[in-house]
Amino acid sequence: MRVILLSGGSGKRLWPLSNGVRSKLFLKLLPDESGNGGKQSMIQRVCGQLEEAGLLSATTIVAHENQAEITANQVGDKLSFIAEPYRRGTFTAVALAAAYLHDKLQVVPSETICVMPADIYVESAFFKLLMKFPDVLSQSGTNLALLGTTPSHPSSQYGYIVPHPVDGAAEDASSSEFLSIARFVEKPDEEVAAGLIDSNAMWNCGVFAFPLSFMLACLTNKGLPTGYEDLLSCYEQLPEASFDVEVAEKTAQAVVIPYDKGWKDLGDWRVFPDYFGGSVIGLGELTGDCMQSHIVNELDCPIHVIGVSNVIVAASTDGILVADKGKSNQIKQLLSGSEQPRSGEKRWGTYHILDHSEADAASETLTKKIDMLPGKHTSYHLHASRQETWVILSGTGTFILEGVQAPIRSGNVLQIPAGAKHAVLAITRLEYMVIQIGTGLAEEDVRRIAVTWKDTIRLCTNG
Repeated sequence: MRVILLSGGSGKRLWPLSNGVRSKLFLKLLPDESGNGGKQSMIQRVCGQLEEAGLLSATTIVAHENQAEITANQVGDKLSFIAEPYRRGTFTAVALAAAYLHDKLQVVPSETICVMPADIYVESAFFKLLMKFPDVLSQSGTNLALLGTTPSHPSSQYGYIVPHPVDGAAEDASSSEFLSIARFVEKPDEEVAAGLIDSNAMWNCGVFAFPLSFMLACLTNKGLPTGYEDLLSCYEQLPEASFDVEVAEKTAQAVVIPYDKGWKDLGDWRVFPDYFGGSVIGLGELTGDCMQSHIVNELDCPIHVIGVSNVIVAASTDGILVADKGKSNQIKQLLSGSEQPRSGEKRWGTYHILDHSEADAASETLTKKIDMLPGKHTSYHLHASRQETWVILSGTGTFILEGVQAPIRSGNVLQIPAGAKHAVLAITRLEYMVIQIGTGLAEEDVRRIAVTWKDTIRLCTNG
């Protein structure tokens, strides 16, 4: 069995910590269950659980191409990465993954493919249940199996899976390994949801499985290519639709595996803080009369909250949110969608934008602080429209400019003209300031000459 993790979302509901690149999947806010007392992200937690279940080596994540760097930063090479050039919904993400497995990895058509959201929050027993999918598909004689969770209350936030009635009554989910599906209901109001629960309906948690041949046939029937490169070439024109609408609801025979051990959607500030393992993350303090309030602070200045209950105070370089938890989702309507993140994670570490100013239309200045991890390095690259000045604050490393290597350390000042090829390797943890002067500094202006350090060294004159 192969596992496909889907990473999506606009990054608005957990603003200002989340954004279009750093979605909730990558926020290091959960207690690290390895016992070292630190924090981990959802993707790190899920990868740990998949590894424990023996599934990580067979796992691939599908995400937008701008999340490749942050994924590599947090999980390294523990799982493969499929880059979407455009966000097009769960149907197209699953289609791209199926084409990749078929075309690039030569996976046999009969192999079971299990798809699940990467930001799922469940106990480890959940992942052992996934191992039942191949047998359930075989025993049921169907091509599609889903996993449904027992609802804890009527909710309009989730879709519902309704099982077929048997002998005039709905099947008993608690005593069956799998149930046949009668229909799907997408996010009903709470009154309708209560009636569905009385019929043993389950929440649709977005976990499903099928033989690879089933998805390839779906693509063929829709007139879409099954070759990976061919599908990528027409990806921008593919429909923005969910797998549920395009496939699940149109599949005549499907089954569901019931799961009643607990499943959580940590999708917004109303729920997520309850899993932090504390009321304050970062610099800050809540007075004793603040009930059910939380602070999440990524800034260097402290936040003090006095006598206010049921609020979330979240601060990052992208902004500050102070909201009643019950109304925090209104932030989605306040954001324009054009906000540029002022911090991010790369394969080599993190960066923070300290200042961005425009003297005139032909000249901009952007100042960043870079924090590189020991042993990590940038690509060998150049910028066509900007010159850079680096000031090394701490640490040691190797700097390459136009094929010439040189050691660097605290106090060094490096000048990089526009168009000059350069790269840096951190020997110890390396912190430095980058001052960019040019045009279009908020845009991508990079041409990579070499990606690995080994290939970079080959291009050096004193290597």
